[in-house]
Amino acid sequence: MNPSMSPRAYGASSFVLVLSMLVSAGCAGTPPQPPPAAPVAHSPQAAAKTPAPGTLLDSVAAVVNEDVILKSELDEQVAQTEKELLARNTPLPASDVLQKQVLDQMIMTRLELAQATQRGVTVSDDAVNQALSRIAQHNGITLDHLPDMLKQQGIDYEQYRKSLRDQIVIQDLEQQVLADNLHITSQELDDQMRADQGSGDNETQYHVAQILVATPANPTPDDIAMARKKVDIIYQKLKSGTDFAAAAVAYSEGQKALEGGDIGWRRASELPTLFAPVITQMKAGDFSEPLQSASGFHLVKLIDVKRSDQKVMVTQTHARHILVRSSAILNEQQAKAKIDALYDQLKAGADFGKLATADSDDPGSAKQGGDLGWLDPGATVPDFQTAMDKLQPGDMSKPFQTQFGWHILQVLARRDIDRTDEDHRNRAYQAIFARKSEEVIQNWLSELKSDAFIEYHIGQ
Repeated sequence: MNPSMSPRAYGASSFVLVLSMLVSAGCAGTPPQPPPAAPVAHSPQAAAKTPAPGTLLDSVAAVVNEDVILKSELDEQVAQTEKELLARNTPLPASDVLQKQVLDQMIMTRLELAQATQRGVTVSDDAVNQALSRIAQHNGITLDHLPDMLKQQGIDYEQYRKSLRDQIVIQDLEQQVLADNLHITSQELDDQMRADQGSGDNETQYHVAQILVATPANPTPDDIAMARKKVDIIYQKLKSGTDFAAAAVAYSEGQKALEGGDIGWRRASELPTLFAPVITQMKAGDFSEPLQSASGFHLVKLIDVKRSDQKVMVTQTHARHILVRSSAILNEQQAKAKIDALYDQLKAGADFGKLATADSDDPGSAKQGGDLGWLDPGATVPDFQTAMDKLQPGDMSKPFQTQFGWHILQVLARRDIDRTDEDHRNRAYQAIFARKSEEVIQNWLSELKSDAFIEYHIGQ
């Protein structure tokens, strides 16, 4: 999960929340329970608050298999989406068009959540709490202050938390789908690396948006003709000056429609195969003619380009440590006293390696005198990395605590190594994965929708 996440049911407006990642937008979750029956009125005031017989409290916007989306839910999500679009300075489409777009994405979210239930995909409270903590940190507040901040934006904290949980569930579900259906061979990886090296431009990144006019799974000639007609109309609107992001909000059936079709920064090798030859020939601000794929018809726009051709250098640290853990026979206070005593011995001239072998509770390094070998940045937990970064070669830390226990750390040496080749291989893998994953997920969503019972009660 992206370190900073905005649940799809709520957007940013003035409360800035950031999400990266790869999933469709919409409002998720089971519909709220019907309101309880009105109490028997015992006073004129109570009677005045009781709905008159036959008053419509709510209505159904759509039926999705055995689930329903209520009109009140749809209205709430439409209002929130309007706030998001205005915050991004994206022109609002006609109200009925926006309502249809939001409803379609809510339907897809319900279908994915139902699939997650069938597959047994769940998210722990700890995972949700960690995501909330990252959101709070990103916005410069503590987790305790997050409910108040949301309240100032008119957002209910419990509903926000539920929406966040739903989003994480859907991300985990889509990762399962990719694991089942996306496979990368060694040959593909080697071919991609040769292609990257041959292009001489494998570090260039492209900021891309798209409008998708989708066709159903196993489309008929009529389905394709209707989609072609629709995309041609959109293309003419763009040529006449319609804003691309506004057109995406109004017409796109892609996962990022309500984000103006923005699919983020991609290297050419990470773009869908259909897009790459077109995008790489564009200038920033250009958009394409309609492009046809198995998923439907696409219009793509190049928002911006950035180029880089630098080596990837990594600073490694050679370190050793002594670890003292608390246990059933050594409580936290005693563990602290033991590490302090070992530190005093080291300051008095004791041999670090011999003390580590005799007293360290890290079985992996104790036999090597506490030696951890050469460590890449991020190879250890953050607290350990922070302590290590403060030390010069030859320096020794005071006792400090991490989730594993109490440590004394000594940095032995540092070196810079060239990781360009390894980085290129990782990038080649990521490029193939990114290129394939979008098509896999889009095809899976099309099948999911084609197999579902969907009945619209409005907007059709």
